[in-house]
Amino acid sequence: MTRKRYRYDPESGEMIETTAPSQQHSAASAGALWNDRHYHGLRATDGTDISSRRKHREYMKRNGLTTADDFNSSWARAKQEREHYMRQGGSVRKQDIVQAIEQLSQRNR
Repeated sequence: MTRKRYRYDPESGEMIETTAPSQQHSAASAGALWNDRHYHGLRATDGTDISSRRKHREYMKRNGLTTADDFNSSWARAKQEREHYMRQGGSVRKQDIVQAIEQLSQRNR
């Protein structure tokens, strides 16, 4: 079903359709474009046109860049390493620092 806009014309007493031609599309035909709509008019910070998936991918490759989702596995691995480090009693904790400061301040008295 297509959504349309109307306005009331007091002179004729009728409703007149005001839907712009670009808005007149069916949901079925627009579904194929939903994934790429965020690329429309997109430009990189240096002004390069990256308004399609292909252009964006080529730009990223050309400039040696990547997206954050490429790091999902390394972030998960780093989280596991941090948790393991903390479970094993890591070499430096906040309490260790406080204790060292106390010892140094007692030495200087």
